[in-house]
Amino acid sequence: MYSANHWGGSLEINGGDSTTEDDKSRNMDWDRASVSHQRYQHNLDETQQSWLLGPPEKKKKKYVDLGCVVCSRTALKWTFWGFVVAFVVIALPVIIAKTVPKHKHRPSPPDNYTAALHKALLFFNAQKSGKLPKNNGISWRGNSGLQDGSDATDVKGGLVGGYYDAGDNTKFHFPMSFAMTMLSWSVIEYEHKFRAIGEYDHMKDLIKWGTDYLLLTFNSSATKIDKIYSQVGGSQNGSKTPDDHYCWQRPEDMDYARKTQTANSGPDLAGEMAAALASASIVFRDNTAYSKKLVKGAETLFKFARDFGKRTSYCRGNPFIEPFYNSSGYFDEYMWGAAWLYYATGNNTYFSLATNPGLSKNSKAFYMIPDLSVLSWDNKLPAAMLLLTRIRMFLSPGYPYEDMLKSYHNVTGLTMCSYLQTFNVFNWTRGGLIQLNHGQGQPLQYVANAAFLTSLYVDYMNATGVPGMTCGPRFITLSDLRKFAVSQINYILGANPMSMSYVVGHGSKYPKHVHHRGASIPKNNVKYSCTGGWRWRDAKNPNPNIITGAMVGGPDKFDKFKDVRTNYSYTEPTLAGNAGLVAALVSLTSSGGHGIDKNTIFSAVPPMYPVSPPPPPPWKP
Repeated sequence: MYSANHWGGSLEINGGDSTTEDDKSRNMDWDRASVSHQRYQHNLDETQQSWLLGPPEKKKKKYVDLGCVVCSRTALKWTFWGFVVAFVVIALPVIIAKTVPKHKHRPSPPDNYTAALHKALLFFNAQKSGKLPKNNGISWRGNSGLQDGSDATDVKGGLVGGYYDAGDNTKFHFPMSFAMTMLSWSVIEYEHKFRAIGEYDHMKDLIKWGTDYLLLTFNSSATKIDKIYSQVGGSQNGSKTPDDHYCWQRPEDMDYARKTQTANSGPDLAGEMAAALASASIVFRDNTAYSKKLVKGAETLFKFARDFGKRTSYCRGNPFIEPFYNSSGYFDEYMWGAAWLYYATGNNTYFSLATNPGLSKNSKAFYMIPDLSVLSWDNKLPAAMLLLTRIRMFLSPGYPYEDMLKSYHNVTGLTMCSYLQTFNVFNWTRGGLIQLNHGQGQPLQYVANAAFLTSLYVDYMNATGVPGMTCGPRFITLSDLRKFAVSQINYILGANPMSMSYVVGHGSKYPKHVHHRGASIPKNNVKYSCTGGWRWRDAKNPNPNIITGAMVGGPDKFDKFKDVRTNYSYTEPTLAGNAGLVAALVSLTSSGGHGIDKNTIFSAVPPMYPVSPPPPPPWKP
């Protein structure tokens, strides 16, 4: 029995031939509907299709199992290529830079002034007295003067140390103090240059060697003193008694008595010593205890200098000093010492003294005497006025100091004008050397000092934006002024008619017969007697020891130089002369940059608030 077909029609499947016409017609209708439906679907948009067909099937992400971490294969691919790019961009250039041999550029050689400066400082090592440090660096020098000051019974340990003055073995405290002041001043203004050339610590050692000794020459622990030891050793002109001039011996071999000289008055000596200690206190500002010790000593010395009952020159009537380092006055030391004490302490009392009209009157500061514009161990006037002009240029203190400072400033400008050849104030050699000491012997120490003052003044003006100065009706540029300093130092270093460098060891041609006991006698384990050393003094051979950096006395007024050991006028170096040379060289060198240290010198100076001048007197009809 067959179940009924509810849709109609037979359930049997028949062959194609048995299909009726009605069946064919019905099948054709269904086929048309199917085709029509497919065409309709093609006309639908994507959204409409999704309604009908549902959301499309998403593509499955592929993952990579790294063991402890499962991550996307795409992320892993991008990470890999990121590392590749980083390696190419960053790591590869670094590896190449490290592996490729580098071409090392040689540092530029130091300029001529720096090379000479290194040598000029060595002269001070050669002049040291006392027990020398192991790093002194002068192979032919040894301990000497260990009994100095043994006749000064109130000085514990004697007066050991300090510097020999020149080619002899005398310790003159007056020019020694001036040399220490000049060295300190150059460090204060040009510390950056000394640091750049690696000489800053050396400079401080040289200054301290001098100031340590100067502190021994008076009672530096007291606030009031009644004497200063002014010299150790020395000689009398014409004497045949064994002494520092009659004998020709190495300092290490001295076997004659070395008398200590005492000054019971001495405004000049005490004023210069005060300047030396005060200026050095600024150099050693980072060593508070030592700086304070120097300031205290400077103030004690200046009280002694200003004592009204002790105003006789330190050398008056002393045959061991007066013929050699005679002082022509002491008011310049008052101005010089007071200026340095003001910088060192900020005490307005010293500034008031330095700008006191009576001081300038007694020192003849405004008389415009050519000789008073020449800086030396005896005359500090041009340096003192420049030092005080510095205050006006950088601090402008105003009333009540302005009038005096302006006068100092004007005279300083005129001093600079006097150095220029075009104004014919001083004679000049044909070779281009200014004759600041009227053609007398040993001219170079004065020339070096003038070059330093000029170069420093140019730096002051540069630092304050001043383009030049007027000399009468003419305007002088800073370049013109600097050319003077350059020309004079170049002359000293070899640009002269003799083609001779007057600094020993600098250049290819320099003096070989220097008037110097230690340099002229060989260190051969033989102790030559007082007169036994004369054979070396009179020998025609060059010195066996080169006293590197010593600036000799210099040529005569005709640019001629005789390299003869017995003629000290030509061939003897001095402590004060070399100090001026060091100052001039460091001011001109380009090592470490140009310009000065504007502020260090004012470290102890309080802020200045100018006082209003008093009102004019009331008008009376």
